Amino acid sequence: MAMIRHINKILFLLSALFAALIFMMLSSLMAPPANAQLLPDSREEIQLSFAPLVQRSSPAVVNVYSERLIRQSRSPFANDPFFERFFGGNGFGMPEDRVQSSLGSGVIVGSEGIIVTNNHVVEDANALKVVLSDRREFEAELVLADERTDLAVLRINPEGEELPFLEFADTRLVQVGDLVLAIGNPFGVGQTVTSGIVSATARTDVGISDYAFFIQTDAAINPGNSGGALIDNAGKLVGVNTAIFSRSGGSNGIGFAIPAEMVKRVVDSAINEGRIVRPWLGLKGQAVTADIAKSLEVDRPGGVLVTEIYPDGPADNAKLRRGDVVLKFDGREVFDESGLKFLAATLGEGDTAPVSVYRNGETQVINLTVTAPPGATEAELTLLEGRNPLAGAEVADLSPALAESLRRDPFDEGVLINRIQRRSIAWRFGVRPGDLVVEVNGEAIQTVEDLEEALSSDDNDGIWQIAVDRNGRRLSETVRL
Repeated sequence: MAMIRHINKILFLLSALFAALIFMMLSSLMAPPANAQLLPDSREEIQLSFAPLVQRSSPAVVNVYSERLIRQSRSPFANDPFFERFFGGNGFGMPEDRVQSSLGSGVIVGSEGIIVTNNHVVEDANALKVVLSDRREFEAELVLADERTDLAVLRINPEGEELPFLEFADTRLVQVGDLVLAIGNPFGVGQTVTSGIVSATARTDVGISDYAFFIQTDAAINPGNSGGALIDNAGKLVGVNTAIFSRSGGSNGIGFAIPAEMVKRVVDSAINEGRIVRPWLGLKGQAVTADIAKSLEVDRPGGVLVTEIYPDGPADNAKLRRGDVVLKFDGREVFDESGLKFLAATLGEGDTAPVSVYRNGETQVINLTVTAPPGATEAELTLLEGRNPLAGAEVADLSPALAESLRRDPFDEGVLINRIQRRSIAWRFGVRPGDLVVEVNGEAIQTVEDLEEALSSDDNDGIWQIAVDRNGRRLSETVRL
């Protein structure tokens, strides 16, 4: 009997040990990964509050007041003592210049007083004022305004005091469904916080700015929120709220924020360089549709089909070819040329990024170094003279850098007409500033030198055939002088 009891005890201990091992294995299998995002599983977790997060982050969100001087037409008798005496005001009651005020939001991103907001909040402002969450007011200096990204960088002088600021989040890690808070001053009612989720990323078809790659959120964003902060649950800046999709003017649950990676690039450029140098890729492309994917024998639509390569540009130097499909840039998927352009613009001049390319049925990775577009950004103007249809026109070589600054296609060819003197031959001929001269008497025109040589020819009997490109349309005209 003692032996049997001893054996039973051993069997019981072995069974308990086996059960414990099974439980531990099941627990490890069922446990979520360390970086997993969990759902609330109790009433206490549902009642958790964002208050500590808001208290920590909201002091870094400010109000931005801008004043613009609106000039209005005035009476020719304004300020005339006689008319002021007998008719009052500024002469026949004509309105005078007035000051227009507007309100937006901003985010402190540097403890020394560096603030980022939207360009449309401060555009054409004659005076800027920043009001902190503790109601302190500061005159603000505009350091840099960038219309193409709709961002502006301001600076205030906190007189040696360190200000609260938000750190930049890594927006590469932002996923659809992530919880976010929008902090700003909608309708001028005071600082307000709304919550929501990231409802989409990499929105490039919004049409708000030239460099579109927006984070979309359903957190309520209303007028006055522009320039405010979109933060994650760690209190870091995910993006700068910039626009809403609305037919009524109010929030309909679709708001757009400029990703923090672009915000950081603009802020760094403003502080360190005082200007923005936008790297370019030296390629032109189009989105890979279902039909294109089928013709290329790609398993699914996606990526950017390279259609043109600029000679000696970054893409050319990296040995990219026409017909390549760019699938990823710097580790991120791309679906159209706008997204590719945005990702390149977040890099600094001279930075190198891996590019995943589909070519001849295989995927390979090519390292590409981005550079500034070649050529002068300011036109070196030449005034055309003599007896020809373009006399009186100021023209310039259209370099990629100049095309970029004018928001033109860097692959456009021809000579740019910058300005036309009134009542000149060119003015009567009908060309316009912005036209590209592409052909004279059958000769292709690519440089100002080509144009001057063609216009100086005596072999045309005073008959000129001029072809220009106007907003993508080719216009030809024959004129006799």
